Amino acid sequence: MPLFHYKAYSHSGEKLEGQIEAPTQASAIEKLQSSGHLPVSAEPVGSRSRQKTRLTFTLPNWLNTQGEAITSMTRELATLLRAGLPLDQALHTLEKVSTNQSVKKLVNDIYSRVQGGATLSSAMESQGENFSRLYLNMIRAGEAGGALETVLQRLSDYLERGAEMRSTIISALIYPAILFVIAILSVIVLMIFVVPQFVPLFEDVGETIPFTTQMVFGTAELFRQFWWLCPILIVGAVWLFQNQLKDPEKRFRWHQFLLRTPMISELIIKIEVSRFSRTLGTLLSNGVPLLTGVSIVSEVINNLAIASIIRDLTGNIEQGGRLADALTKASYFPSLAVQLIHVGEETGELESMLLKIADIYDQETNSSIKRILTLIEPVLILGLGGVIAVIIISILVAILGLNELVV
Repeated sequence: MPLFHYKAYSHSGEKLEGQIEAPTQASAIEKLQSSGHLPVSAEPVGSRSRQKTRLTFTLPNWLNTQGEAITSMTRELATLLRAGLPLDQALHTLEKVSTNQSVKKLVNDIYSRVQGGATLSSAMESQGENFSRLYLNMIRAGEAGGALETVLQRLSDYLERGAEMRSTIISALIYPAILFVIAILSVIVLMIFVVPQFVPLFEDVGETIPFTTQMVFGTAELFRQFWWLCPILIVGAVWLFQNQLKDPEKRFRWHQFLLRTPMISELIIKIEVSRFSRTLGTLLSNGVPLLTGVSIVSEVINNLAIASIIRDLTGNIEQGGRLADALTKASYFPSLAVQLIHVGEETGELESMLLKIADIYDQETNSSIKRILTLIEPVLILGLGGVIAVIIISILVAILGLNELVV
């Protein structure tokens, strides 16, 4: 019988990892669930050893158009389940009505696996990176609590909030991006086509031209001869940065650095507090124990430095401590969020209070994003305008010096 390497959480929130015998992956997951555990993954033994480390180049998440299709699919599936359709029939109906070919293929594969006895979460997990860890953990929570349609509805709301935030950022970035590109192109045109026209004026002059003018002429010559290196260097730098961050230690240090960066740290903390509150609130409202919920949330936080702090909370909670008390000792968590969580625990409405905290920090995140983007525009204008000014002034100074020699 095949062996599966599994990761799961016990009812007390303890992270479990080991091997289990089962005829299929779905059976392995069902065995874990019947034992009272919350499965995270179940992979055939040997499959991980065959995986090879690859150096890849990926586009930013906000360029992934598949996300919108997944959000739409989630809401439609929630609607079909709420209408009383069984899961397999809902998936079959969703496949028929879908007009997006990639989603149609995705739903068809999920439907086939569910028909074969797999749970929805395991069928979705087999689809690679189409579904995030947050998405899969929420689906597992819905399956464990018997409220799959409610979880899907909340997931679609969560995804739509994220899409709305990305749309806000992109809309706000359009003008600064255009400004930045035009300024860079202006500098390149000056260096390649305009500045070299002035070089012959100074070649036959015996006097030494100013140092800044020499620097500008030398840079212009480099641009003229090696302009083709610019796109290669940019793509190479992005590729190297992405692959360096695949190392957990380097990614952790990078995330710590971001949390020490003014303005950026404030924005990251607000985003992660919102994600923490919304995810934990949704898990608790579906019957997942607090300790298990905190353990799951630590797996879906993007910033590794904050995720490690949340993992440390489980020790305090396991000893009988309250969530608010544990968060008081944690770094980065805002005092407002801690106080509201304390109120939620005192009144016995922790789940609803966490969701309110998420709404509060969603609004604050939008305000912080708008404030940062408002500052980007003048910084770009002053910075790139200054570069162009240095080029022009250095040439004018040299020309004025040449005129003095003529006089």
